[in-house]
Amino acid sequence: MRFIGSKNALLTDIEKIINDNTYGNEQTFLDLFAGTNVVGDYFKKNYTIISNDILYFSYINAKAIIENNGNLDFKGLKNLGIDSPLDFLQTNADEYIQQNIIGYYEENYTPTGDAMYLSVENGKRIDYIREQIDEWKMKGLLNEKEYYYLVSTLIEAIPFVSNTTGTYGAYLKHWDKRALKPLVLIPLEVQNNGRINKCYNEDANKLIKKIKADITYIDTPYNNRQYASNYHLLENVARNNKPTLKGKTKIFDWSSLRSDYAMKRNALDAMQDLIKNIDSTHVIVSYNNEGIISEEELVSIMKENSIDNKVVIEKIPYRKYKSKRASNSYDLYEILLYIRKKEMKKTANTHSTKKEIVSKEKWKVEKQVFIKSPLNYIGGKYKLLDQIIPLFPTQINTFVDLFSGGANVGINVEAENHIFNDMNNKINEMFRFFATQNVDKLIDDIKSRIKEFNLSKTNEKGFLKFREQYNNNPNPLDLYVLVSYSYNYQFRFNNSMEFNNPFGRNRSRFSPNMEKNLRLFVTKLQEINAKFTDKLFHEVDLSKLSYNDFVYLDPPYLITTGNYNDGNRGFLNWGVQQENQLYSLMDQLSSRGIRYALSNVLEHKGKSNDFLKNYIDKSCLTVNYLNYNYNNSSYNSKRLGSTEVLVTNYDTKTFELLSK
Repeated sequence: MRFIGSKNALLTDIEKIINDNTYGNEQTFLDLFAGTNVVGDYFKKNYTIISNDILYFSYINAKAIIENNGNLDFKGLKNLGIDSPLDFLQTNADEYIQQNIIGYYEENYTPTGDAMYLSVENGKRIDYIREQIDEWKMKGLLNEKEYYYLVSTLIEAIPFVSNTTGTYGAYLKHWDKRALKPLVLIPLEVQNNGRINKCYNEDANKLIKKIKADITYIDTPYNNRQYASNYHLLENVARNNKPTLKGKTKIFDWSSLRSDYAMKRNALDAMQDLIKNIDSTHVIVSYNNEGIISEEELVSIMKENSIDNKVVIEKIPYRKYKSKRASNSYDLYEILLYIRKKEMKKTANTHSTKKEIVSKEKWKVEKQVFIKSPLNYIGGKYKLLDQIIPLFPTQINTFVDLFSGGANVGINVEAENHIFNDMNNKINEMFRFFATQNVDKLIDDIKSRIKEFNLSKTNEKGFLKFREQYNNNPNPLDLYVLVSYSYNYQFRFNNSMEFNNPFGRNRSRFSPNMEKNLRLFVTKLQEINAKFTDKLFHEVDLSKLSYNDFVYLDPPYLITTGNYNDGNRGFLNWGVQQENQLYSLMDQLSSRGIRYALSNVLEHKGKSNDFLKNYIDKSCLTVNYLNYNYNNSSYNSKRLGSTEVLVTNYDTKTFELLSK
């Protein structure tokens, strides 16, 4: 998370000053102004952590990754058939976008309400996810730790799609590219230190009069930037009590969260009171030499409370947080001050026996991980898998991928049997070859060909020589290597079936990521019962399919311009005749009680797929809207985007076949 004053870059410096001055038998570590909890999480491997922050979103995060030691099982949700809550929330939030519902966060933080903190789509996602989590909690489906984990996961995702410079004092007047991306829930990693950690959401000066710790780390605000106002949006989502917001900045009344440490008239007295009343053996303060409290004043406070009148001072230069006000100092640095405030019972061998408590394990909630095709095939559905596959029946005997292409969908579907069909026999020949190869030998053979022809992102001569060699002696191994160095990794043949895709200068290569995808794909391919056929879709024999079988159709889209769709790449083009043949096949499947799903678009760049719309209107079908190439109507015209859908002849909740 982007956060003012984050100490991520200073962790090793903090650790060094602690290790240099502690005894070795310390057990508890108090992070008194925790913020993003980066310090507490770092030292969780060594100590029992006590975390505190007056901001509720920080407290929620501490409950999720500090107090919580992981291994959440979400039993309440699993009893409802929800195995992965993050996948469920993500998928349903994307569906919620299509509904004509305006929620609190969309109304206040998006162009719907004349603000630009978030896109309309992401405002809707937050509305759905936040309300769904609270609904689960209210129904008793989540325990406290599960609840805080899910809420914190949502809050952690928001800064990555916020249209700000890093804080929420104002939004940008133009859309940052980051803000136009969809909000994605990423599992939080939780380390288990086997200890009972504790979190508080209190005023630090009041809390220290009630608790004690062996080590206390203090990182107060050091300038007049109030954290509550700078992170009001995150705080509002965390609390979810939906107050009325004021002004152009859409801020709630945060006066109760105002920090004395960010006010010049109060900061010195607050710090004196804090250090005086801390019940801790070791005290470390992190501050800045341009802070409200001067370096001399801070050293004086620490010295007054040191048991031996000594203060250890470390100065670490660092790049200042960029504010509108220029710095008057050219020598800007972070100050770490350490004092021993009281004595502690020492072990027999002080310092030499210091031990590190290593984290037993790290845990995070599972999200479904999909295997990606080793081919960059036009129209591939990898980015839509998390939306498509949950809409497929859960028990499938034979899965037929009638336009399999790069096989992104079929390879990720659980079924007893798989039939992959595509008219591009070159690709299927490659997959049949992959299915027979030892994956390690396959990788070695690929790298050998790359070395032999000195293939790289810049060696066009080597590429052209290799392309000529392939066209004289076509084989699946060389085709894969050739595609790996071709423009956009695409398959393109002339009418004589000679590979003619140009060189992918400075872009295409057989990268480590491609190797990883290939390994995973080939391993999975060899685990399933797969058959590859090279027929036109209406020539495939589907006569033996029955009720428990399933057909997935991902044809070329009639109104798009994919290069497989123009008839100039060595394969049959797609037109109205093929579209009508497809509808006829779909009718036959329905009449036989066989479930199918069709991927397609209803709108694309100003064009309307009227053929499909008319077919849907006269048929008994479910239209599931997918979120892929969406555009926010507030900053772009919807006619420039696509309306991607999955059309099914069954109910996607019950998987029962629809009937008129």
